[in-house]
Amino acid sequence: MKIIKKNLSPAKLTRLAALLLLPLNAFASPTDGSKIPALYQDNCASCHGTDLGGFIAPALNADTLKGRSATSLRTLIMAGSFDTLMPAFYNRLGDDDIRGLITYLKATPKQPNPAWTIDDIKASVKVYVKDESTLPAKPTYQIDDINNIIGVAARGKYGRGEGSKAVFINSVTHKIIGEIPTGTAAHIIDYDPANPRWAYVKNDTAEIFKVDLYSMQIVRSVKTGFNGPGLGVSRDGKYIMAGSYVPHNAVILDANTLEPLKTFELEGIDPDGKQVSSDSGMIIGTPFADIFAIALENAGQVWVVDLKEGFPVTRIENVGRHLHDAFLSHGGSKLMVASYDDSIVTAIDLKDRKIIKKLEAGCVPHVGGGSVVEVDGRTLGFGTNFGDCDKMVVSVWDLDNMEVVKQVPVSGGTESPAAHANAPYVAVDIISKDRRARTVQLIDKKSLDVVKTLDVGGHAYFPEYSADGKFLYISAGYNGDEVVVYDSHSLEKVASIGMESPAGIFSHGRVRYMTRGLSPDELAQRNGDKGAK
Repeated sequence: MKIIKKNLSPAKLTRLAALLLLPLNAFASPTDGSKIPALYQDNCASCHGTDLGGFIAPALNADTLKGRSATSLRTLIMAGSFDTLMPAFYNRLGDDDIRGLITYLKATPKQPNPAWTIDDIKASVKVYVKDESTLPAKPTYQIDDINNIIGVAARGKYGRGEGSKAVFINSVTHKIIGEIPTGTAAHIIDYDPANPRWAYVKNDTAEIFKVDLYSMQIVRSVKTGFNGPGLGVSRDGKYIMAGSYVPHNAVILDANTLEPLKTFELEGIDPDGKQVSSDSGMIIGTPFADIFAIALENAGQVWVVDLKEGFPVTRIENVGRHLHDAFLSHGGSKLMVASYDDSIVTAIDLKDRKIIKKLEAGCVPHVGGGSVVEVDGRTLGFGTNFGDCDKMVVSVWDLDNMEVVKQVPVSGGTESPAAHANAPYVAVDIISKDRRARTVQLIDKKSLDVVKTLDVGGHAYFPEYSADGKFLYISAGYNGDEVVVYDSHSLEKVASIGMESPAGIFSHGRVRYMTRGLSPDELAQRNGDKGAK
């Protein structure tokens, strides 16, 4: 799922906005006793940050709003932004409230990070099913293979309320089989690689829900911070790691009980030699080893955490400036990490725990969940580029030799590539502020050229193939509340599934093929192990 930070370009910064409710004591406020800080937390903070420092949308504080007129800000809040998830607030907030918000934001600096300790995490655990042995032994709905489940993170119109949920779909019938309310906007869905019944959903208030996919109900939940989407599950399903933007920490949880086991303060020396405190970027488990990898966005480091006593950390430094998302290849032994500000993707060897090479990646590289395909004996990785660039391309790398193969011209900035071994195309969503945002472009895996453009309607983003590769699912959010389904070969539209502001799409098949585009058979052949996930 994407994350847009405040130090990106204006076009990238206006990508998303939504809403959430956090407690007033989560941050300092110069207007104690006023309702305005609470209105900010209730309506703005999930995307703009609990600390007014930005999250998946721009920072809103005295520094960032210098030069912005109160009139223009009032108009934006009242009418919403057509090309983002920010809705119109004229029916939700009174004019006095809107004017009060503007005055507050223009006068208030970015707030210090609030504390959220291991004791706070432990106290936040909620148990909804005390005896898990009472859960059904198999799905309570008709499905031939649990891997046919597609999960969609639905944000809801205002980023909270009834429309905010994780929606699970049978990708053979294209019918909804379960809905999990998440309170605030669902952001990430991950699955247990060792036990097919468990899914983990993280929302924009950093709550994680343990979901029983057989009965489609929440079993437990925990709050790991105030915001930040980082989430990973270990290959044995025993551990979860979650990271935060606010505060700057990460935590390892027992995946069964959601009890916290250890927290990590995210700080280190950045590539320019400065000691910095850092947001959490990507977190990823791997079938290669009992480890987690976590990117420290601001520190430019990747930490490899061993899942053994004490959870020791190996720090890989100077990976890049403003790290973000990543994907795995070669049985999970190679990690490709996007570095926004350096326009590179850095390849890391997780076995030797060192940098292999830094590859050209176009401007503001964004790799989403990653896409890797086998073509004519070569392992090809695909990376997208966020936002407005002089040259809008999708980068293709030979991951065996770590070389740039081609930069494929596309019609706009791109966000999330999707591929499957049984589908002929790599799908990329176009992000722009015009009608191009309705489209997804298809790159032929053989020719590495764009051969087809789909006009999905609404704002098309987060493509994902079904586990068997027969269907391509695409969210049509912003101005279209549906998930649209296409035949992956004919590209004919076959279904539409309604929901409020659908965002990230996550196939349960990911636990089998690890990175989108590689089949289980190809992984097994690489690993020399027919049981490889």
